[in-house]
Amino acid sequence: MAETKREIERKYEATGGTPVPDLSRVPGVSEVVDRGVMELDAVYYDTPDLRLAADAVTLRRRTGGSDAGWHVKFPVAAGVRDEIRAPLSDTLPGELAGLLRSRVRDAEIVPAVRLRSARDVRHLLDADGALLAELSVDTVHAERLPEGTKATWTEIEVELADDIDPALLDAVEKRLRKAGIHPSASPSKLARALAETGTGPQAAPAAGKPGTAGTAVLAYVREQADAIVALDPAVRRDLPDAVHQMRVACRRMRSAFKTYRKVLDRHVTDPVGDELKWLAGELGVARDQEVLDARLRARVADLPPALVLGPVEARLRRRDAALARNARHQVLAALDSARYLTLLGTLDALLADPPLRKAARRDARPVLARAVRKDHDRLGGRIEHALSLTPGHERDLALHEARKAAKRARYAADAARPALGKPAKRLSKRVKAVQSLLGEHQDAVVARAALREFGIMAHGVGESAFTWGLLYGREEAAADVTERELPGAWARASAPELTAALTR
Repeated sequence: MAETKREIERKYEATGGTPVPDLSRVPGVSEVVDRGVMELDAVYYDTPDLRLAADAVTLRRRTGGSDAGWHVKFPVAAGVRDEIRAPLSDTLPGELAGLLRSRVRDAEIVPAVRLRSARDVRHLLDADGALLAELSVDTVHAERLPEGTKATWTEIEVELADDIDPALLDAVEKRLRKAGIHPSASPSKLARALAETGTGPQAAPAAGKPGTAGTAVLAYVREQADAIVALDPAVRRDLPDAVHQMRVACRRMRSAFKTYRKVLDRHVTDPVGDELKWLAGELGVARDQEVLDARLRARVADLPPALVLGPVEARLRRRDAALARNARHQVLAALDSARYLTLLGTLDALLADPPLRKAARRDARPVLARAVRKDHDRLGGRIEHALSLTPGHERDLALHEARKAAKRARYAADAARPALGKPAKRLSKRVKAVQSLLGEHQDAVVARAALREFGIMAHGVGESAFTWGLLYGREEAAADVTERELPGAWARASAPELTAALTR
């Protein structure tokens, strides 16, 4: 079974004769204990074209030391990585292979680099003898596989222990710098080994001629495609908000295809958009369940205990657990499907040979500004139509359609921000406020439907339906509030100076 460890570390340049200063003088460190030298042997794997290295992802099989086994590392921030470990075996464990699937696809994973390290370890302890950080002086022997090209270097690595304030690393670094020891120019041993034994991963192709509409739109599309690939392992690991963010990336790209049809040929992008809609739908089951679950639990928690009649919380737990299991299974099945891999390959092909139209060669500002205004006008029409309807089911449906239009208008402005600057940012912010209101309204509509089902179920088995009816009424009131606030929010988002500023 794989386990995850958050790795927070810093690397420093050194030579075999570099003396390590006395770190017991670092604030908070009471003692530095020598733990001796351990021999580590790791083979790093990648595709032949180094797809993992291109994204700063590492896969290794290591023997020696206290953590022998298979390790996959994903970047989180500068100097911070999540390391997922699996027990040592002859072949790559399936759980780790799944985490790499969005990047590796159907490519073969082969040995790329072998690193043999003599690690001289010191533990930094506090006054109670608890571990604060581990400092190691690593003498590294790298060998490129299968070529056999070799490189050798020494580096110092300081890794924070679990649950220790990262400020300790700053204090340690200050002490190291005073001793003439400076941060490494390479982010990882693998990156350095690749650089010193041959060529590293290929850089992404140039986006196109700077300042054109095609370059601006393709940069945004590439950003969403990269997000889908990067979020895949996070979704598989069931990390918070990962499903939502991946779904948003699908929606943003699909929206860009629709908004910027003057730039990208819709005969090519429409089928891709359909596949993105499919993937977003598969992800949506889990996301929608998360939102509804959190909302209903919060509503029940807000009630005085005297108004919670019957096994309300127990029914919510049972329903949520069952739906969550099914939704999780559906998401993983989609990510493991051939259809999903085909979609990722299609996105790569589209970005490598984009279906640009004539407008793509024009200056980005006027082309993108016209597209943003068009989506903004479309949103205004849908809001006006929804508010003209009598409150009820038809208005609820119309407001839901307006919510979709709000997302599209906001995404259009976000895509145009690099070209249009602050006017696009301001418009996006105002439209987001409208989208949030419409989203709150839709959540209330969905919650009412679920509460009605709970009430019918309770009545059918002889339980009190009072609490379900009370919550239903509160959701009606919440929806009414959003409908009253919507005209004012839209007035702020449709101020003439907002759209006029796009063309200045």
